[in-house]
Amino acid sequence: MENSQRTAGFRKRLFFILWLAGIAGVLSFLLVDLSALIASFPRPEGTPPPELPPPVILKIASVLQPAVLMTIAVVVGLFLAPKVGLHAPAAEAAADRSPVWPALRSQILPGILVGVAWGIILVTFWALVKRHMPAEFVSRAEDFNQFLPAATRIFYGGFTEEILLRWGMMTFFVWVMWLAFQRRATPPRPLWFIIAILLTSLLFGVGHLPIASALAGGLTLPTVAWVIAANSLFGIAAGFLYWRQGLESAIIAHISAHIVLLTAISLAL
Repeated sequence: MENSQRTAGFRKRLFFILWLAGIAGVLSFLLVDLSALIASFPRPEGTPPPELPPPVILKIASVLQPAVLMTIAVVVGLFLAPKVGLHAPAAEAAADRSPVWPALRSQILPGILVGVAWGIILVTFWALVKRHMPAEFVSRAEDFNQFLPAATRIFYGGFTEEILLRWGMMTFFVWVMWLAFQRRATPPRPLWFIIAILLTSLLFGVGHLPIASALAGGLTLPTVAWVIAANSLFGIAAGFLYWRQGLESAIIAHISAHIVLLTAISLAL
């Protein structure tokens, strides 16, 4: 009885630690000027601007869906991650009321190295490939950067997206394959982690196509290839960090990559 109560208390604390981190990212989206962003999207000549709801309604709608999805992801990871050997070591240490630094220390350097390396790669390849993309898409994509505050990039990208994609979605995929093909008889095979990493990363890349289409007024093959590759390849690296190091390492990598991108954007102004 005492052990079950301790487990329940641990889970409650871990839930709130991860949920608060995720909701910080969701709320940072309130800093985005959505009305101006939507008005910047291309539309057929002569078409009047879209009728938008009042700003307060638009703001609430913009955070409601990701808040619900993030909450579901926290719960999914809370129950399934330990079953398949995936962890958020620092958050778990805090929930267990143990020292956090020993659990976080080994995750910092891999996360920073991967994030900085990927940020540099992304900036370099963008400079090379944008000349082969529609000029309107390039112009609007670079303008789009100005609509995303640094806080939104760091908190939503770093915390919310990693909780959604790694802690929730990737964990779920590993668990499903482990249940379906191994019937939980032995620890999950590395293959299930690799497939889950690839699936999660591909879905993340494809999920960016609607905004790319809105910015460009349509999609071309180079645009589709760039959007999927730019987002999926980082997802693969972050997935391996989550698997081998822990969730916080993937979060650190995501934040580090955005810091590199923000630096490149500021230098380009």
